[in-house]
Amino acid sequence: MSPTVVYFGNTPLLGYYTLFRDETKLDINYIPSRLLHRLTELNLLSQFFSFILRFPGKMSQRVLIAGRVGTGKTVLAQFFGLQLLREARRRNINLHYVHANCREYRGNMSYILQKILHHFYPNFPVRGYSLEELLQTLMQVLDDENTHVILALDELEYLIQKAGSDPVYQLTRLQESRSPHSPHRLSLICILRRLETLEKLDESTRSTLQHNIIVLDEYSKQQLEDILNDRVELAFKPNTVPSDTISLVAELAEAERGNARYAIELLWRAGKYADANQLNLVTPECVRMAAASIYPNIRKSDIVSLSLHERLFLLGIAKAFNQTGKAFLSTGEAEEAYKVVCEELDEKPRRHTKLWEYLQKLAVMGILKTRKAQVKTKGRTTLISLPWIPAEMLEKELYKSLNEETAG
Repeated sequence: MSPTVVYFGNTPLLGYYTLFRDETKLDINYIPSRLLHRLTELNLLSQFFSFILRFPGKMSQRVLIAGRVGTGKTVLAQFFGLQLLREARRRNINLHYVHANCREYRGNMSYILQKILHHFYPNFPVRGYSLEELLQTLMQVLDDENTHVILALDELEYLIQKAGSDPVYQLTRLQESRSPHSPHRLSLICILRRLETLEKLDESTRSTLQHNIIVLDEYSKQQLEDILNDRVELAFKPNTVPSDTISLVAELAEAERGNARYAIELLWRAGKYADANQLNLVTPECVRMAAASIYPNIRKSDIVSLSLHERLFLLGIAKAFNQTGKAFLSTGEAEEAYKVVCEELDEKPRRHTKLWEYLQKLAVMGILKTRKAQVKTKGRTTLISLPWIPAEMLEKELYKSLNEETAG
């Protein structure tokens, strides 16, 4: 691999290279050029707001997008906003999309309204206006500019928690304070994790929000693999991220309730570990190292609590992962690795039924993970993964534990 010269100040860091082609494609704020596995929701969002393109100013809209962390709520809204803006420009419609994260603005509606006003007037004063004055000023600005704004309130929970019903109520009923023939200028997309949060609002405010709701389901493992493959093509150099690595990342993210955000961050971290170790590939072991850095999962007390042969079985698995670089092992491969360890340490290996018990116990403890898989020649088999702990680290800890026991 040819080196890329990176500069620290005016000093070149010679010999540095990276597997990344463009790591910004793994940034949390990156909006992809295509939206995978959210086409139905995107089309529904487009239908809810189609009136803006057909009858600008005739009505306003309020839509809720709900889903767990990592289900793509933010990127769905932002992707839709960009699409709508492009179509509005094509039709010569004056339209703006403003995305405000309520957590970043500390749940303060005045700060959020100032953000919109700064969008039109960068020098608008940041202090001296009440919430009511800011709302009236905003509507006057929108009238003066003859424009329509779609305001996306992300992480709405923080606004509700901080200020209760009043700010949301004022936004949703803003048109009622204007003359009957005034154009409708402001529409809302409210993004939150759980619809139950709306129960903290008063009934009249809830009734204005709950007409159009889009709920995003958790991503499946296959969907996560599709998303990761798409990002790998953009972010990494060709043939540097094997399919096993992507499968392991997807499996970990599926265990985190189908969290695509976690999957993308984990992939980025794994790439950094590969670079730090000057590897030519982002290996499954890099993923384990990355996962351990986010959620450290190895505890000495877990290892000490295992019997001798449970530790030997786990040691065989760790050694096999470390030596082969695989993301998954079959139970047959695990048993063979265990027998090698027993021979090495002069221990008589246990039978298959006992090893199956060990496997179930280790899975329950969260040290490893098992799943059924289809194998062409053998039907169904059990695959073992070591998703949360680097194999090299686990191998060292197990040897250390066995040596301490022998010395004692």
